[in-house]
Amino acid sequence: MASEKSWQARIGEGPDALAQKFVESISYDRRLYKHDIAGSIAHATMLAKVGLITDGERDKIVEGLKSIERDIELGNFKFDESLEDIHMVIEAALIGRVGEPGKKLHTGRSRNDQVATDLAIWLMDASRKIEEELVSLCKAFVALADRSAQVVMPSYTHLQRAQPIVAGSESLAWVNSFYSDVHRIAYWVKSGSNESSEQLPLGSGAIAGSSLPIDPAAVAKDLKYFPHPNHVGWSYFSKPPASSIERTASRDHACDFLYVCALISMHLSRWAEQWIIYMSTEFSFIKIADKYTTSSSMMPQKRNPDMLELIRGRCGNVYGDLFALMTILKGLPIGYNRDLQEDKRIVFRAYDTVSACLEMATAIVNSANFVKENIEPTLDKGFLDATSLAEFLVTKGVPFRTAHHIVGTLVAKCEKEGKTALAQLSVGDFNEAMKTHGSAVGVTDEIYQALGARNVVKRYQSAGAAGGKPFEEQLAAWKKRLGV
Repeated sequence: MASEKSWQARIGEGPDALAQKFVESISYDRRLYKHDIAGSIAHATMLAKVGLITDGERDKIVEGLKSIERDIELGNFKFDESLEDIHMVIEAALIGRVGEPGKKLHTGRSRNDQVATDLAIWLMDASRKIEEELVSLCKAFVALADRSAQVVMPSYTHLQRAQPIVAGSESLAWVNSFYSDVHRIAYWVKSGSNESSEQLPLGSGAIAGSSLPIDPAAVAKDLKYFPHPNHVGWSYFSKPPASSIERTASRDHACDFLYVCALISMHLSRWAEQWIIYMSTEFSFIKIADKYTTSSSMMPQKRNPDMLELIRGRCGNVYGDLFALMTILKGLPIGYNRDLQEDKRIVFRAYDTVSACLEMATAIVNSANFVKENIEPTLDKGFLDATSLAEFLVTKGVPFRTAHHIVGTLVAKCEKEGKTALAQLSVGDFNEAMKTHGSAVGVTDEIYQALGARNVVKRYQSAGAAGGKPFEEQLAAWKKRLGV
């Protein structure tokens, strides 16, 4: 019977419908079909090399597996959900197509090492896709930075006005943040986050390996250059299993993947929060396309940043996925336990969430612009040039701590006199304040070159600064690096 379980010979009574529904995973692990078939082809190739099957049997198995893959991709394949998981579904279909050779495919392997291999390959492919989506988001931010190169805006610490910046420099700040995620996920994919992640699980068997003369190193070599439309010659595994027990039991690579997903989600959430604030009427700094907003069922004037709010909210789901898998793993003894079946449900969900959020974030950023006419009239509020004034005094020989006190006194004087900007003070006011603080240095009209937000952003010199030549250099570097 096609629907008979591979293990049913040992169990006198088969599972009833309730139990069968409870243990099935084919409803969600079918997305592993390509990875399962790739592992099975490499395994069959190895079995022929070591003489456990003939070359003819290998050829029939390989062609049968490829025909199954073609049918799945064309939508012509029926998934038999009575067979629990994708591994058994593909094996049963293979036997149905090629007969006896199909029954030999499982020689020297278990579903335990098979599923660990399939998941590892899937995680690497998923990581590649997230890496590409992150790069697309970074390109969108670089383009926004270019569009915003002439807009001056306040920066904020403690959500209070701090120093003036070129608006594009804030976009580049997000590029730095998200490109660090590119490095994280690329490192995990290409290099392995630890030594064991480079080791192929297939060949470990159920837990203790096999008494058959299988060659996991040959399987690892065949899987080393698994076909990928955009990444030919990319390595999955470089080594056979060092410990059959650990390889079947470990899901560390899934935890690594979820941690990176959680970190990406955190960065997305912080960015979304920033722009939600900027889109409020009180700020009105950012405008995004209407198609990424909604209105209210009661208040017709509303323009709500719902897509940004959902990105912010879904961060919590990904945090929960990381914690869920860690919690499952914490109580498991070494070796395979059925609890591990839940890993796929968790990592698939986290991947889908992060991928969807990155896609939406990229669309939003591509549609966005800083609203110069709303931002620049506010630049005289908050004494954004105070630090620049203190640093100007430093260039005249005033110790920074003294300069800090002088400028603090001048800000207080402005507030007391109803002035909104330091540039409204006279040269005499500046010199008097300096004299009061024991400074013998005097200033002239050139002090006004250090005042006003637009003047300040031109004066920045330090590496990575948010204006002037450093900003221009950053923007040029990112354009070159990302090809935009």
